[in-house]
Amino acid sequence: MRYVPPLTAPQQELLEQTCPRAPSPRARARAHSLLLSAQGRTIPDSAQIYQVDRDTVATWITNWEQQGAASLSDRPRSGRPPKLTPDEQALAHESGKETPQALKQVGERLAHKTGTHLSLSPLKRLAKKAGLRGKRVRTSLKSLRDPADFARCQRELQALQQQEAQGKIDLDYFDEAGFALASVVPYAWQAPHTGIELPALKAGRINVFGFLNRHNGFQSYLFEHSLNTDVGVACFDAFWQTRTKKTVVALDNASLHTSDEFEERLPEGQKHGWHVTSLSAYSPELNRIEILWRRIKYTGLPFSASQGLKALRTSLENILSQIGSKYPIIFA
Repeated sequence: MRYVPPLTAPQQELLEQTCPRAPSPRARARAHSLLLSAQGRTIPDSAQIYQVDRDTVATWITNWEQQGAASLSDRPRSGRPPKLTPDEQALAHESGKETPQALKQVGERLAHKTGTHLSLSPLKRLAKKAGLRGKRVRTSLKSLRDPADFARCQRELQALQQQEAQGKIDLDYFDEAGFALASVVPYAWQAPHTGIELPALKAGRINVFGFLNRHNGFQSYLFEHSLNTDVGVACFDAFWQTRTKKTVVALDNASLHTSDEFEERLPEGQKHGWHVTSLSAYSPELNRIEILWRRIKYTGLPFSASQGLKALRTSLENILSQIGSKYPIIFA
């Protein structure tokens, strides 16, 4: 039986980094098989894992012994010459930056400037070769916020989390969210030539006030009418009554949270150990409960919830009552 010679520390680190990070799946397979061999796994074992011939695994070991790190990557292969010159490829990359959401327009612009016509398939291969990946574009509020205030708020939250870990306080995140019958239309796996159709109902909305801590402790209040300061203050009063120790609630700068009536209520609450800390403006990522709202809207609510207001409320009550058990939220 042949095995990889004992690995040095740099070699071990190289193979461990190549396994998850190499762009080529063949390079990842070779690195992993070499690590397995160094751990005492036989050539037949690796051949079975990767569904290759025993001679292939033996060649990986031989090449590693002779070439080292260079043996992990594929050598350039002969084949059909590329349709684009290096300058044209650079032009395609620049065109892709102008319209990253539409490769077809990149192909049209390239054809207009160079006379070379490419279908979507080679354009996709060209984009992947450049390290690009198709991902959902996200909206961001980062350009609107104050970086210094954001950093200050991060430090304050870290200090509060340390106090919570020491058992000195409870730290909860507060926010409100609206769930409408026609709010989010998600992606779903569907059979060919058929489709899941949701009723186009616009009327009906349920608003939720929620308090969430980092241990999945959750308390919520549901309303079918619009929210105002009186409702918010009443929910806070009900929440405070359940507290048995000093509690800090983190909330954003929504108008309801900064109203005069709400501010007037705070001094009385502080006598009982209730405190509020305001999050930096335009910083939803600092409010942990935003993760919960997003997951409910995109993956939690069943399609049956869109059948009517009663169905929506039933689904919401079922989900919210099982936060932390059936629906845990894992914070990074």
